[in-house]
Amino acid sequence: KLQSLKLLWTLKPPNRTFLGHPRLLSSDVYSQYESIRQGKQEIPKYFNFASDVLDKWSEIEKAGKRSSNPAFWWINGEGEEVKWSFEELGLLSRKVANVLTKECGLQKGDRLILILPRIPEWWLVKVACLRAGIVVIPGTSQLSAKDILYRLQASKAKSIITTDKLAPAVDSVAPQCQHLKTKLMVSKGSREGWLNFTELYQNQSADHSCIKTRIQDPMMIFFTSGTTGSPKMTQHSQGSLGFRPLLSERYWLDLTPSEMIWNTADTGWILTSIASFFDPWVFGSCIFVHNLPQTDSAVILNTLCRFPIDILVGAPTLFRMLVQNDLSKYKFMNLRYCVSGGEPLNPEVMEQWKSQTGLDIHEVYGQTEMGIICSVFKGMKIKPGSMGKAAPLYDVQIIDKNANILPPGQQGEVAVRSKPIRPLGFFSEYLDNPKKTAESERGGFYVTGDRGTVDEEGYFQFIGRDDDIIISSGYRIGPFEVESALIEHPAVVETAVVSSPDPLRGEVVKAFVVLSPTFSSTDLKSLTRELQDHVKQTTAPYKYPRKVEFVKELPKTVTGKIKRNELRDKEWGRI
Repeated sequence: KLQSLKLLWTLKPPNRTFLGHPRLLSSDVYSQYESIRQGKQEIPKYFNFASDVLDKWSEIEKAGKRSSNPAFWWINGEGEEVKWSFEELGLLSRKVANVLTKECGLQKGDRLILILPRIPEWWLVKVACLRAGIVVIPGTSQLSAKDILYRLQASKAKSIITTDKLAPAVDSVAPQCQHLKTKLMVSKGSREGWLNFTELYQNQSADHSCIKTRIQDPMMIFFTSGTTGSPKMTQHSQGSLGFRPLLSERYWLDLTPSEMIWNTADTGWILTSIASFFDPWVFGSCIFVHNLPQTDSAVILNTLCRFPIDILVGAPTLFRMLVQNDLSKYKFMNLRYCVSGGEPLNPEVMEQWKSQTGLDIHEVYGQTEMGIICSVFKGMKIKPGSMGKAAPLYDVQIIDKNANILPPGQQGEVAVRSKPIRPLGFFSEYLDNPKKTAESERGGFYVTGDRGTVDEEGYFQFIGRDDDIIISSGYRIGPFEVESALIEHPAVVETAVVSSPDPLRGEVVKAFVVLSPTFSSTDLKSLTRELQDHVKQTTAPYKYPRKVEFVKELPKTVTGKIKRNELRDKEWGRI
């Protein structure tokens, strides 16, 4: 059974179609796939992504049955370039696995914090951790010393790998972290108390046997950014991240071994682990990475013109930024499919992108706890403002506070059925926080904390975080509706809408607006009235922002989500 699943995406039988999507499956493997997906057949007991997926693609390469497309292609925009085949990825990652186990003394189940920018070593370390059974904890390079301290203490990590830029921050808090035993630095230089990662792995043997892991063994821990509260440790298993894409990822990516995907998300975000690691490599596809020290629209557009990138994945902020350019000046080499995730994308931006490039933007909706929950699949009708239909393996519903399923069109909480059988893609738990783990479920559902609706065709629409909803004079107002209206105005580059106290209405809508440079010298009082009138004409008049504040930038989490809670707290005097 497992041998067949290992070859799930590598067989070359005639195409089969499932829900309108072509699949390269033989009849027997197709039947096993469907049996597991429908819960009629058990999931394998043992699984390791490195040996059961990556090494299988390496064998296929050696047999000459895969295209010459690299498995990994990295550039830094300054002339440096790295290309690896699956065979080279395997050889180098085995060297790194030996560094972690022999030089650092790490064993199966030990935890390692990985804080690196978009450089090749991030991918090597992740694969090496899979081979050694080490639990990897990714973090963004924007973390402060306080953030690093919190993560080291909470996770009890025994090792940390980072750059020379963050090494001083780590050293400033390391004495307070009793579990931290080794520090590795990716750098051409040296630092007292640190091991040089590059020198160590280059001199290591490539002889390493991949450890045997159970499908429920822990694989990764993500500190959820969230918009409220302290970060929680969300633990994922070999099954929830590694085995899951064998059953479901084609619905939102639909890649082939000859294609290339570029995801611009930060390495600390789960989207990078999904869209720049597990899911594309299940297809045997090439993962393209640009170092992108700063998110520069000209760099991104020129990269799409110079490299054969087929799929672009990015946060809504990326597309909002790109449509500010004259896209007619750029001719993309291969781009055919665009995906946006992390927050809802305004329909106006989708229309601008489509009109200038001819390409649709397919929205995905997900969370750190479950990965992709809803998606606008390839070939689906696109409904502006909708985040698509439920992803495979998940039964997504809109429920009320008593966990009753609500009918189409009625607003409630977005929830995913978790009982009687917990779906494969679910996180294992919030580590060391059984209370939060228990609170995340209601009745037989995992509750996302987001509010939304579903229509008769099964399309879900995001309304806002449950705590972002504004109630003014009895009206419930979702911030995204107002933000979508505002973003249509040419003066608005980005906006965030929150509640603001009002003696008469209890609370009113307030919009924080980042202006386009071409409107920087405009009279702000008259522009405020213009924006208010625009919203009244675009959506229900009661939703218009009675207060408007112009700002240079919006506060965001390390993964790019707008921190509406921070804006709201300032409005209500809590900061």
